[in-house]
Amino acid sequence: MLQVYRLSRKKYASELSGIGASKSGNRWNSKGTEIIYCANSRALAMAEVSVHLSLITLPKDFVMLEINIPKSIAIQNINNKDLPENWNDFPHTNKTQKMGDVFIYSSKKCILKVPSAVVKGDFNYLINPHHKDFKKIKIVNFYKFPFNRRLFE
Repeated sequence: MLQVYRLSRKKYASELSGIGASKSGNRWNSKGTEIIYCANSRALAMAEVSVHLSLITLPKDFVMLEINIPKSIAIQNINNKDLPENWNDFPHTNKTQKMGDVFIYSSKKCILKVPSAVVKGDFNYLINPHHKDFKKIKIVNFYKFPFNRRLFE
């Protein structure tokens, strides 16, 4: 079993859908493409979210989701050698978005493991909510996760 983590606003914590990511597009998906971003640790989940916030915009209703992915679900890896130059720049490049879109629409595997652009050496796990194995992935726990205000001072 692989356990991954996701920070979410409380009102969205009861289910995994990918709809939020599709509304704006992100590093690994274009606008309109549903994908679920998860991290290999709680700390990375926090770092990935905190780079988009400030003390003024910091919501107080974040919860940490613990998500179990069965070992039977195959994982596709993106290796550093396959990444475009400056893949981790901000704002992100549409080249990484296209890589994520191809992953989703090919539907060959349910999980895509990608390097974090925020914490070198850590990994994010992207979930395809339309893959046949998606129903096997479960939120097993969620709990309040207040950010330490010192991160934003």
